[in-house]
Amino acid sequence: MEKRMIWDIPTRLFHWLLVASLSIQYATAEWLDDAMQWHFYVGYFTIGLVIFRLIWGFIGPEHARFRHFLKGPTAIISYMRSLPDKHAVPHAGHNPLGGVFVIVMLLLIAIQAVSGLFLTDEVFLDGPYRHLVSDSTQDVMSTLHHQVIDALLIVIALHIAAIAFYAVYKKQSLTSAMIHGKKATSSQGITSSRLLLAVVVAAIVAALVYLGIDILPPEPVDEGFYY
Repeated sequence: MEKRMIWDIPTRLFHWLLVASLSIQYATAEWLDDAMQWHFYVGYFTIGLVIFRLIWGFIGPEHARFRHFLKGPTAIISYMRSLPDKHAVPHAGHNPLGGVFVIVMLLLIAIQAVSGLFLTDEVFLDGPYRHLVSDSTQDVMSTLHHQVIDALLIVIALHIAAIAFYAVYKKQSLTSAMIHGKKATSSQGITSSRLLLAVVVAAIVAALVYLGIDILPPEPVDEGFYY
């Protein structure tokens, strides 16, 4: 089969920027001291990435669109039955099972990032919406932020295991395809990455995130100190 361009440049950039963002998020929370400020900043960036991907899933090139890889239970079960077959025809974009993982991962990352907007490092930094909610809501957000990460790590581990399975067993390199964008397929490839549209969407998303993080939240009321 001929190698054709499947993954557009914005989708590939999103993928690797998300990998970098999640790695930095984990490192600043678990390994590094005095790096919580960067944890907050990269969290805001991650929110922007998720919003961009959600929009791109509707207006991006064919293989990036949700309609291309979100399938019903019948297609998912049929694909799972074909997994042991080394010679099964590979999907051009995400396979039906992989499409489920895409949505699950985006959902978990969104919950993780949004819940962080209501948290504090207990020293210097507060999320921009922490002071607007009750103590009980803060507790819920804290629980989500510290428990959803476990589910996210499991999904990431399964994703890495799937990449290894395809590379070793099926001789299909998913990682390299997400670098250069090409896959061996009989399906039609894309003719454009729609870069100008992606730049416009990214600029709008950046403005919305800045507005939501830095402009819209009212300043907390300074209650002063009492002796």
